[in-house]
Amino acid sequence: MNNYYQPEAECASREQIKAWQDERLVAQVQHVWNNIPYYKKLMEERGVKPEHIKGTQDLHLLPFLTKDDLRECYPYGLLAEPLENCVRIQSTSGTTGKRVVAFYTQDDINLWEDCCARALVAAGASKSDVVQVSYGYGLFTGGPGLNGGSHKVGCLTLPMSSGNTDRQIQFMTDLGATIICCTPSYAAYLAETIEEMGVKDKIKLKAGIFGAEAWTQEMREDIQNRLGIKAYDIYGLTEISGPGVSFECCEQGGMHINEDHFIPEIINPKTGEVLPYGEKGELVFTSITKKAFPLLRYRTKDICVLNPEPCACGRTLIRMSKPMGRSDDMLIVKGVNVFPSQIETVLLNKGYPANYQIIVSREGYSDQLEVNVEMTPEMFSDNLAEISAKEKELVEALKAMLGIYAKVRLVAPKTITRSEGKAVRVIDKRNLY
Repeated sequence: MNNYYQPEAECASREQIKAWQDERLVAQVQHVWNNIPYYKKLMEERGVKPEHIKGTQDLHLLPFLTKDDLRECYPYGLLAEPLENCVRIQSTSGTTGKRVVAFYTQDDINLWEDCCARALVAAGASKSDVVQVSYGYGLFTGGPGLNGGSHKVGCLTLPMSSGNTDRQIQFMTDLGATIICCTPSYAAYLAETIEEMGVKDKIKLKAGIFGAEAWTQEMREDIQNRLGIKAYDIYGLTEISGPGVSFECCEQGGMHINEDHFIPEIINPKTGEVLPYGEKGELVFTSITKKAFPLLRYRTKDICVLNPEPCACGRTLIRMSKPMGRSDDMLIVKGVNVFPSQIETVLLNKGYPANYQIIVSREGYSDQLEVNVEMTPEMFSDNLAEISAKEKELVEALKAMLGIYAKVRLVAPKTITRSEGKAVRVIDKRNLY
């Protein structure tokens, strides 16, 4: 069964989508030119004026924006509406430099919540569902976005926020939550705790919407099997609106981008050249309906592929692959590009839980890569020779995947700190920057 929240947009013809994008892009460029001196100056430096932008075919003429621009303009430099028209801010959870603050008018919030509602309905939500939102609330966009989307659909909404796992499970069982929204690492932790508490037969979940951090297909299958649900991916970033920029449907074949609100591009991260559909590169978004904080050609640093092929679910919205790493979070170890998702794939394929930590250090001028991996209670043993053999097996598997040696240390169950928000997977001790 195909579920749509706004079928007129989700299933519109490609010609209609292009017409919306052309019209809205032209209006948005004029809006930004009139109201954001910082971006007007960037355009002038490139010799571009609003009249040069007649549709999406001219998008490549516009300058990029990066997180550095956002920090430089903090707090009001990219605000395109009078402050009295704004009703909310959200902010990134970044730990370096100035925080990124995004502004919203009431219309901006309504459109964002519509996007989140599309994601929920695609996961099977209806008025009869109970949605447990276990993303963080406050400045983080996860909680407020899915909370608003759940209200739009008409679901009973449990605004749990993150943490307090015992209470999460109590409400989940007492109120019969059917859809859970949280980070994938927290979903894995909930599954583990539910099994330990012996309450799996009281869980009524049918679906989960998981985002805010990278996760692999292997981790998806593990969560689905342990919670007895279908696990849906969702993508977004505070700078563009929050979760709901794109979402997965029942086909689980990539995330549909809400193209009536956001125009995606894939570029070569080194040259800025726009790449054709199907090629891997950095994802760039242009907001065409957001008024308070309208970013044009914002570089996300996420590496992915765009797929324009029709989807069996009936949606015509283009699909983006799960991000394959980030152009800025990628580790370069001994000259080799290493993505944490590669290591996670190896561990899950070998039956280890998705609780691990990657530590990169430098001895002299040589990089050292160490992976601490938690064993399951079944694997745990006092037999040092047995543990050593398992470590050696993982060393070989990681070398086959990465092309370099990584020291592996198997640790006892529950010894790696559990995450109730974004999991801290990588500790880089090299101080390279």
